[in-house]
Amino acid sequence: MSANTSGDVGRLKEAVDKHMIRYVGAFAPYFGMKARGSFIYDESGREILDFCSGQMCATLGHNHPAVTEAIEQSCRDAIHLFSGLLSPPVVRLAEELGAILPPALQKMMFMSTGSESNEAALRMAKLKTGGFEIVALTGSWHGMTAAASSSTYNGGRTGYGPATVGTIAIPGPNCYRCPIKHCRDKCDMTCLDVGFALYDSQSVGAPAAVIVEPIQSSAGIIVPPDGYFVRLKALCDERGLLLIFDEAQTALGRLGTNFAFDQLGVVPDILTLSKTLGNGVPMAATATSDRIEEECFEKKFLFYTSHVSDPLPAAVALAVLRVLRQENLAERAAEMGRYFMDALRGLQQRYECIGDVRGRGLLIGLEVVKDRKTRQPDRPLAHKVQRLCLEMGLVLHAVRADSQSSVRLAPPLTVSKAELDKGIEIMDSAFRHALGS
Repeated sequence: MSANTSGDVGRLKEAVDKHMIRYVGAFAPYFGMKARGSFIYDESGREILDFCSGQMCATLGHNHPAVTEAIEQSCRDAIHLFSGLLSPPVVRLAEELGAILPPALQKMMFMSTGSESNEAALRMAKLKTGGFEIVALTGSWHGMTAAASSSTYNGGRTGYGPATVGTIAIPGPNCYRCPIKHCRDKCDMTCLDVGFALYDSQSVGAPAAVIVEPIQSSAGIIVPPDGYFVRLKALCDERGLLLIFDEAQTALGRLGTNFAFDQLGVVPDILTLSKTLGNGVPMAATATSDRIEEECFEKKFLFYTSHVSDPLPAAVALAVLRVLRQENLAERAAEMGRYFMDALRGLQQRYECIGDVRGRGLLIGLEVVKDRKTRQPDRPLAHKVQRLCLEMGLVLHAVRADSQSSVRLAPPLTVSKAELDKGIEIMDSAFRHALGS
C-alpha cells in the first residue's frame, strides 16, 4: 500500500466516527478494500476468508465474472427506468425464474430488498383475504420496514413504539431449546399446536397470513422438524390464512435444492426471495399464483417504489440463475455442505462447548454452550470466537439474539474443500485460544 493510500485510509477511519450512523452496533475494525470469490481483502492487503458470503448474499462468491459482466452490459444498455416500464431483462428473469418454480408460483414482481418483498407479500395477503392478522414465529427475521419489522421477533423491537396492528407471534420450533419446555432434541410439534391455540384465542376473525422462514437463520440456524410445514399449511388452510415463505437466505441452491420448499412437501401461497437472487446487488422478488394475482389486481393492488423492475439488478439476477444452472451449484452445495458438516462435527468432538451442529447444505450453525447437559448459552464465548476468527483471517457471525449463543456459517456455494479446510483450521485455533487450552 502506498503512503498516500495508507494516509487516505487513516483519514477515512477518522471520518467514520465523525459521520457514520452506527446502525449495527460497532463497525468492523477494518475496511473491505476488495473482494473476490471466498475472500475479502482489507487495507493492509490481508486475505480474509468470508464464511458469511457478505451479508449471506454472495452465493456465487464475491465479484463473480458473470455478475460483473451483467452490470457492465446494463451500464451500456439501461440501469434504471420508470417503474411502470418493463425491460427485456426483467421479463427474461421472470421466464427463467418461472421455469424452476412450480405452476402455483408463476406471477412475480421484482424490487430491491427482502424487506420490500415481504411488504409486498403481506400487502397482497391482506388485500386478498380482507383480513389483517399476520402470524410469525418467535426467532423470526423478516426485515426492517414497517410490516416486516412488526413480524420480526428476533430483535430490534424495543424502543420503536407499537408494531403494526394484528401481528401475532407463536413459538418457533427449536429442537435444541424447546420454546414451551416440552421436548428435548426431538420436536413432536406440540409448539405448533400450542401456537395456533394462542392465535385462535387472540384472533378477532380477520386472518390474513402466516409468514415463516424455512430455516430461521438469524435465530441461530433453527431447522424445523420433518413434517412441520405440512402441518403448518393444514392449520393455515383451516383458518383461511395464506402461507408466505420468506426464502431470503434459503433459496437458489444454498440448501442443496433450488428452493427450501422443494424439500418440504409444501408450496407456499406467496414466496419471497432476496439475498441469494442478487449475489450482492440489491434484488428481491415476490411470487404468487395466477389466482391471487388476478384477485389482487381486481382490487387495485398497489406496490410502487422507485426501483420496482429496474433492469440492472434484473440482469444480474438472470446471470445468477444461469450460473446456478450451468455449474450445478445446488448439487454442489449439498455435497460441500456434507463435507463441511462432517468437519464441524469433528470440531464438536474436540470442544465440549460446541453443544450442537445443525443446518442444511451450506447454511450451518454451531450452538456454543457453557455445559452440554444444561445447554446454558455462552454468548461471551461465541463472540470471543468470532473476534479471534477475524483476527486469524476468517469472517463468521455470532448471532445477536439475547437468548442465543450460536455461530452462523454460510460460505459461498463456490467454496472449495481447501477453503473449507482452512476455515476449520482457523476455527479450531480460535476455540483453542478462547478456552485457554
